[in-house]
Amino acid sequence: MIIYILLAIVVTNLIRVTPMVLIKGQIRNRFVRSFLYYVPYVTLAVMTFPDMILATPTPWPGIIALLAGIVAAWFRLGLFPVAAICCIIVYLLI
Repeated sequence: MIIYILLAIVVTNLIRVTPMVLIKGQIRNRFVRSFLYYVPYVTLAVMTFPDMILATPTPWPGIIALLAGIVAAWFRLGLFPVAAICCIIVYLLI
């Protein structure tokens, strides 16, 4: 078990330390900067999207709440109102 924990520590630190060692200075490439800007959002979406659809007994409440969340976000509502709208819709449709 200790070996697995140490291996996890090494891998995690390598992923975090390697970019700092290899990249000296500010990144000036527009494509790379744009890519790095959107990585957290894409990661969050990939982790949460399947569970939004599959968390209910049928996928329809999740799909409807997802569409309502997209519309609410389109009208520039904040994170909390969008999440509240989605939760209320799923609660009402289950």
